[in-house]
Amino acid sequence: MLRKADQWSDYSCIDAGSGEKLEQWQGIVLRRPDPQAIWPAETGKGAWKKADAVYHRSNKGGGSWEYKKKLPDSWTVSYRELTFKVSPTGFKHTGLFPEQAVNWDWMSELIRKYPDEEIRVLNLFAYTGGATMACAAAGAAEVVHVDASKGMVQWAKENRDLCGLSDKKIRFIVDDCLKFVEREKRRGRTYHGILMDPPSYGRGPDGEMWKFEKEIAGLISACVDILDDNALFFLINSYTTGFSSIVLENMMKTMILPSHPDGKVETGEVALPVLNRDLLLPCGIFGRWERL
Repeated sequence: MLRKADQWSDYSCIDAGSGEKLEQWQGIVLRRPDPQAIWPAETGKGAWKKADAVYHRSNKGGGSWEYKKKLPDSWTVSYRELTFKVSPTGFKHTGLFPEQAVNWDWMSELIRKYPDEEIRVLNLFAYTGGATMACAAAGAAEVVHVDASKGMVQWAKENRDLCGLSDKKIRFIVDDCLKFVEREKRRGRTYHGILMDPPSYGRGPDGEMWKFEKEIAGLISACVDILDDNALFFLINSYTTGFSSIVLENMMKTMILPSHPDGKVETGEVALPVLNRDLLLPCGIFGRWERL
């Protein structure tokens, strides 16, 4: 199944190809690498030449931004009732993955369907908190936001304030995700919604190594242990190349459905529409379980 993030007003993917994408973020145009965009594009012409900033990869790893004009250090974009801080980082990201809006909408709609239920949500590898804010704004009783990066958690707190959600119960935790989940099991805590966006590779705050194909099954298993009997949803998002969404489908059918058979599994790809051409930019895979 294909889910397109096509409801943005403050963001658009103008063009993509030849290993790059050209994006508009609230009027500011950024040009940066994208390993999926391997089809040809005329990157030396037209809109591509008008980028306000271009990210250049270094042969030694990493890279840097070339600014064609002076830009603010950060600015904001809005999606529906949510507002987020955007800032070009040294590792080419901007602090927001706009394709994830399709998952924000899905979780928000589910939470809003059950206004009388006290829904607790756990967001793992939560980054700057797009999903955290979407769930809180939709009416979740509590959202627990876990990420190993102190800087990203601080950015998420800024997004909370920008969204006007300071009165909501959002707990921000800097920790290794698996260790946190295991502690929650010992505490007897459960969640009605669990979502995760695990990296291909990574390190926890104490140097814990993470490799998707080796660690993901153990993490899902630990999460199932704290998934409430009256759970509402379970979401896995992945940008790890080389894995089909069928992998996530098989994992959810074998690891989640046995203990929560009163639900359905849906998997597929997330994509962004490319404005200047009739194309879609693939942006990872997802696996969803939701209560029927």
